[in-house]
Amino acid sequence: MKKLKLITDIQESYTELRYKTSWPTKGQLIKSSIIVLIASLIIAVIILIMDQVVDALMHLIYGLGQ
Repeated sequence: MKKLKLITDIQESYTELRYKTSWPTKGQLIKSSIIVLIASLIIAVIILIMDQVVDALMHLIYGLGQ
């Protein structure tokens, strides 16, 4: 009984993906990818800056104790 349900679920998933899902066009996909790439780079730069600031503060704090 469960095996039949699994097959039915797979068939329904395939039908939904094939006929009911709207896939992006190539242009939309490229634009979205560029946006994600730019956002990732901006976030990486922000994290780098924050890391450098914390590193400088730690060197300042622990450098005064010596």
